[in-house]
Amino acid sequence: MTKAQFKENTRLYWYKFSRNKLSVVGLCIVLLSVFFALFAEVATPYPQHAKAFVDYSQAGLAPSKAFICGTDIYGRDIFTRLIFSFRGALLMTVIVLSISVPVGVFLGLIAGYNHGTWVDIVIMRTVDVFLALPSIILAMAIAAVLEPGMKSSMIAVTAMWWPWYTRQVYGMASSLRNEYFVKNAELIGASRFHILFREILPNCLSSIFTKMALDVGWVILIGAALSFVGLGEQPPTPGFGQMISEGARYMPDLWWMTIFPALAIAFIILGFNFFGDGIRDMLERGR
Repeated sequence: MTKAQFKENTRLYWYKFSRNKLSVVGLCIVLLSVFFALFAEVATPYPQHAKAFVDYSQAGLAPSKAFICGTDIYGRDIFTRLIFSFRGALLMTVIVLSISVPVGVFLGLIAGYNHGTWVDIVIMRTVDVFLALPSIILAMAIAAVLEPGMKSSMIAVTAMWWPWYTRQVYGMASSLRNEYFVKNAELIGASRFHILFREILPNCLSSIFTKMALDVGWVILIGAALSFVGLGEQPPTPGFGQMISEGARYMPDLWWMTIFPALAIAFIILGFNFFGDGIRDMLERGR
């Protein structure tokens, strides 16, 4: 691809993406979230409040100029802790998707290409077992067996996330295996690796990338749920679910302890959903 072709393709993709203004809003939210996660120390007024810190003289203060989201019962700035929570939320998303997507896609390709064989039966019946269980219940069960913490939450969510990608790719691969370009590759003696990853996989990428963008919000929500019940980040490390759980005990008097973390979750999930819609529009052909 020449430099001119690259620029032309880039302009075309951006045109498709930016036609929906909400997608641009989502992109801005995603970039802002990444900025908060990477530069939380410089983006917050009281970075020491994200660690083991207590100042009872400023405990339970309502939102003000000094503390725009108020303080908690230990005198810690809620806004600072929210910004640091973005780091944990996005870290969980990156780890979960970077493991579950390759595993799920690989198994989906293998099962789809070998449709109707014992390989298909073994893989997809295993997937059915995982999908038959409620996702949040399965994640809580796995996290409860392990030691509570961020690492356990990541393992739990990853263990229940890969089957969705296997199911998605399986459906596409099982139909693409009968297309002429796949049959032609088989006739000329192409290896199975070439057929799976050079012929079938590229035709699945747009759907996979769209699902990944939309799944970020769900991963964050599941992670927050685990944190809410004490199976996620452990104090004093801040986490969205943990902050909501702490604040719920003091509702409605200290409402800001619960409302602002809930709004932060809605903010980041909404942003990634808008962004995912833009990715879908951008990669959709014939538009």
